[in-house]
Amino acid sequence: MGGTLLLWLPPMTVDPGGTSFTDALFTATSAVCVTGLTVVDTELHWSPLGHSVILLLIQLGGLGIMIFASLIGLVLARKMSVRSRLNTAAEAKAVGYDDVRGLVRGIVLISFGIEAVTWLFLFPRFLFGYDYQPADAAWYALFHSVSSFNNAGFALYTNNMMDFVADPLICLPMCAAIILGGLGFPVIMQLRKEFGHPRSWSMNTKLVLWGTVVLLVGGFAYLAIAEWSNEGTLGPLPPGAKLLAAFFMSTQARTAGFNSIDVGMMHDESWVVMDVLMFIGGGPAGTAGGIKVTTFAVLFFILLTEFRGEGAVNIFGKRLSRAVHRQAITVALVAVGAVMTAIILLMHLTKLDLDLVAFEAVSAFATVGLSTGITGDLPPSAEVILVLLMFLGRIGPLTLGSAIALRDRRILYELPKERPAIG
Repeated sequence: MGGTLLLWLPPMTVDPGGTSFTDALFTATSAVCVTGLTVVDTELHWSPLGHSVILLLIQLGGLGIMIFASLIGLVLARKMSVRSRLNTAAEAKAVGYDDVRGLVRGIVLISFGIEAVTWLFLFPRFLFGYDYQPADAAWYALFHSVSSFNNAGFALYTNNMMDFVADPLICLPMCAAIILGGLGFPVIMQLRKEFGHPRSWSMNTKLVLWGTVVLLVGGFAYLAIAEWSNEGTLGPLPPGAKLLAAFFMSTQARTAGFNSIDVGMMHDESWVVMDVLMFIGGGPAGTAGGIKVTTFAVLFFILLTEFRGEGAVNIFGKRLSRAVHRQAITVALVAVGAVMTAIILLMHLTKLDLDLVAFEAVSAFATVGLSTGITGDLPPSAEVILVLLMFLGRIGPLTLGSAIALRDRRILYELPKERPAIG
């Protein structure tokens, strides 16, 4: 609410009349939830002071969700039995579960460190490659570094990053920051300490890394093939730029939200693939949204185990707790229910086509920020739906998953079993 009130002030906009409360609320929510959806032109509507407030909200939002998620992990670790704690000792040691102050300090230092390195790549490119003044180059590099690592998707350009579609010195550093932010703090910490010892990596780290690689490569390959000849997206670009743009857009589906091509001109089937990638999201305790790649991976291995007719779900040589089965299924079904409810409401309020509304709803829930171009034309009632969806998508899966994990209700009796027909 503080961010909303600040952005509502007249000095925050170029127009001396200020902005509407609904637009201020939407923008503040999008920044704090590191989503990137916008109902006004970020470059032209907000003043430099407004841009600074948006940047601050992005930074606080990204740090807040990582710290909150990591502290939830600390609480869960302390509730484990001694045997369970020994089985997860490698991960606990990697993220520092027993030191709250060190945990918060580590998150802040790593976040600022990655943002600083990204800035070091972007600053000289803006300065020498595009002839920006030193102060402007420093500011643009800072804003897009913070927005990238926090998977926010806010850009200081009317057409987002489309002017840099063929520039690897801008796109690749941003992609690297987005991917690192999306891995999650536990994974980054474990890789920092045990990068050369993959056998010591926790199940969480392995699932996040493998899932991220598969989704990135799969998304890149599909978008490159599907959009290669599309004159509205990759078609006019040279081959190298096509590959770069396809990889950049696949990375954005990790819930970052920048775009180097016109999303509204993509094929319908590409939207569907992007919907799936956005809904899955990134790693736990990171800046990415979605149901999280670990949740999706657990559901995949449960499905694989059922097809094989095996009794226990085994992943990377470890048996998966049955409690995790239920948590993953619950989080996924609640997320599907939330998105479907929002889609139905938005269709009633806007009368837009299903594919456009579905893309917007998934983007909001997964805190991505990609849009087919309809966000600015939505009525205030639809904006409120998206605001609620962004909040739910940012804290909902984490809160629900941790609440289920922390709930320990022991029943001293069992009811007789009965099996309904399935399928």
